[in-house]
Amino acid sequence: MTLFVIVIILTAALLHAVWNAIVKTAADRTTTLGLVALGHVIPASVMVMLLPLPSAESFIYILLSTVVHFGYYFMLGKAYQHGDLSVVYPIARGIVPALVSLWAMLLVGEVLPLQAWGGIALIALGIQLSSWKALRSGVGRAALGFAVGTGFCISVYSVVDGIGVRLSGNTLSYWAWGAFLHLFIAAFVGVRKRDTLAQLPAKVWMTGLLGGLVSMTAYGLVLYAKNFAPLGAVSALRETSVIFAALIGFIFLHEGNWMRRLGAAVLMALGVALIGLAV
Repeated sequence: MTLFVIVIILTAALLHAVWNAIVKTAADRTTTLGLVALGHVIPASVMVMLLPLPSAESFIYILLSTVVHFGYYFMLGKAYQHGDLSVVYPIARGIVPALVSLWAMLLVGEVLPLQAWGGIALIALGIQLSSWKALRSGVGRAALGFAVGTGFCISVYSVVDGIGVRLSGNTLSYWAWGAFLHLFIAAFVGVRKRDTLAQLPAKVWMTGLLGGLVSMTAYGLVLYAKNFAPLGAVSALRETSVIFAALIGFIFLHEGNWMRRLGAAVLMALGVALIGLAV
């Protein structure tokens, strides 16, 4: 894996942490997630008119990814109803790299070297360490179930999009159509929250839409990287977003213990180095 691809994925991880921080600070997370989805749709609606269509065989993956993304938003919203972000997020993200690596091995024959698996393990350990105090306090059965469900959905759409973008013939077109079909997610939330949308302050609208633009950009960078690197390795590097989120929480929201989070960052940095050198 080249340094350029690693930088692309780590940039995506940072952007992912930023939009999650936006959701975390929102009073109504369901509405904000709907606005984030709408933030994908607005720029993507222009892109799909200007770009050529992706290959016909990739459209089934775009549609499947949309369905799984719907499940992801549902599971994430339910998880936050039953558990704190500091508990739900590391569980959901921590299981993803291993699951993606497993699906990629079974479905597309990508077998990672042992050193890369070591890097994945270090990143997973760093994710858990970043929120160790919250995790030790206990996890409710419902929160655990929905967090695991969220991670499962992430792993599925990660592999689906990894296969789809390689078949598409045009990464930008695949990215645009995947983002545009967030329309169904935004519409679902809009119908459920129709009585409160008109009363939302302009600042909430702008924050949610900005979060969507940041999220869309982050995922576009990940899709690009999946053309050049194994899906499991891309997923593991992407999950460093957890430590970026932890650092954002410590610096800007004054959360958590800096020594524990620094230790988590060191573990994840070592994991990134192992993966980069292995693949």
